Amino acid sequence: MKQFLLVFLISCAVYGQSKYPQDYFRNPLDIPIVLAGSFAELRATHFHAGLDIKTQQKEGLKVYTAAEGYVSRIKISHFGYGKALYITHPNGYTSVYGHLQKLSKKLEDFIKECQYEKESFEVEMFPNSEELIIEPNEIIAYSGNTGSSGGPHLHFEIRDNQERPINPLLFGLEVKDSKAPYVTGVFAYPKDENATINGKNERVELRLIPQTTGDYEVEKITAHGNIGFGVIANDKQDLAPNTNGLWNIQTFFNGNKSLEVAFKRFSFDETKHIKRYVDYDHYKRKKSKIQKLFIEKNNALSLFKDAYDNGYVTVEDSTASIYKIRIRDYHANETWVNIPVNGKHENIKRDSITDVSKKSLVYSDQTTTLTSGLVTVNFYKNTVYDDTYIDFKVSSDTLFLDEDHIPMQKNFYINYDLNNYKSEHQDQLFIARLYGYYKNPYYVTTTRKGDVLTAKTKSLGTYALAMDSVAPEITPINFQDKKWISKYRYLKIKITDDLSGISKFRATVNGKWILMEYDYKTNTLTHDFNDNIVNATKNELKLIVTDNVGNSSTFEATFFRK
Repeated sequence: MKQFLLVFLISCAVYGQSKYPQDYFRNPLDIPIVLAGSFAELRATHFHAGLDIKTQQKEGLKVYTAAEGYVSRIKISHFGYGKALYITHPNGYTSVYGHLQKLSKKLEDFIKECQYEKESFEVEMFPNSEELIIEPNEIIAYSGNTGSSGGPHLHFEIRDNQERPINPLLFGLEVKDSKAPYVTGVFAYPKDENATINGKNERVELRLIPQTTGDYEVEKITAHGNIGFGVIANDKQDLAPNTNGLWNIQTFFNGNKSLEVAFKRFSFDETKHIKRYVDYDHYKRKKSKIQKLFIEKNNALSLFKDAYDNGYVTVEDSTASIYKIRIRDYHANETWVNIPVNGKHENIKRDSITDVSKKSLVYSDQTTTLTSGLVTVNFYKNTVYDDTYIDFKVSSDTLFLDEDHIPMQKNFYINYDLNNYKSEHQDQLFIARLYGYYKNPYYVTTTRKGDVLTAKTKSLGTYALAMDSVAPEITPINFQDKKWISKYRYLKIKITDDLSGISKFRATVNGKWILMEYDYKTNTLTHDFNDNIVNATKNELKLIVTDNVGNSSTFEATFFRK
């Protein structure tokens, strides 16, 4: 162990001198790496921090440590990475394994002891460097589908000593990929009110013409002033149909480099700015992500390199120019997009003029407070990226706060004064977002201070006060009251709530707390009798389930085991 610590300290000191060691980290699975998701690909609210490795559509594959080290963190949660394991290595990097079905026996024993001590399924532990040593090629877990996973796979990351995720392919892991990226859309944007594209001062979709070479031409455009471009582009690997992200984008104007976007490494602090990087309005309306190849105000992403004039280009009257986009994946497969631009000063054709006289202005550099009746909305400094006009209206207990097409840097706060509501109903109220054609209410995390309910969110839309007076439902799955279940390894119970959702649960057998794993995707609580907590023949089960406004249900049953 002393040798390990010595190597660890020395490697941290020289970390900056050596870039991405090859052949140090192994494939964490026994099967070839086939990707369901690539590094830094565009998700709804963040850049993907690792590789999603396919597990042949099943759970339970052996997961190996990528290299020797020690377990520095274990996190068990309902959402996110589910069951996740973090291993710190002598070279200063940390590997991360997410959505695990279960950990290896020694790690499972460790974390279950913590769970029983804390009487909680959700735990987060930070073992010291001597507690859980991991040897090379050690089996550390089994792949699963826990947390916010859409199907069985292994989420795998490599982070540097500043907790920044780095593309694991940089360390020599192999993925078969001979396919070039592909493009499905190209757009042009005016930088300011004086710029024009095909006579318009707005985003313009350009006609994309695929070539037999795999590259693309774009129908010639006319433009004038300062403009930028955006592209919808993705990649695929050889052994899977999944749509994945890119490795690098470069742009050139008349042969000179204009901008580079390098998806090599990022920090978790900046990943939220994906909403500034993509055209958020287009994404919310059309469900496709335009990557804007220019840098707007308050875009703090470190992915940009060699940005000349923030990626914008200046088109002068009576000129002929060419704008090129070079799109690459990690394996150097590349695709080019060529956009011919004729400089021509034109009068702006405006299809319509937005009337902002009835809208409310939210400032980017100072706090804005909007109030109507018993509703107050607080946008603190740096919530919006730009000074923005939004629709704000309150009708009864419904708040109409524009549509979710304006990106937010951070949460804003919705406050409802409850003075007009009967005290016996106040405890059952929560703030809900109304979705869909029928405006169904969905719980938004709500807190109460005195007579004020507060919810924080990053999404504009329609909100309202909702009341939940119905307690959760509890249904046994694989047992009945006063029956023998000696042959079963697991005790399974279904818990549901029709409105505000499940907040917490607590189960005991014969008065002693038992661990029940919660899978929100199947609404299932599961206890493993191999925990050896239930040892009596006659057992009294008691389960209390509470929803997000405090309604509780209690389920009691007797079961027998030999």
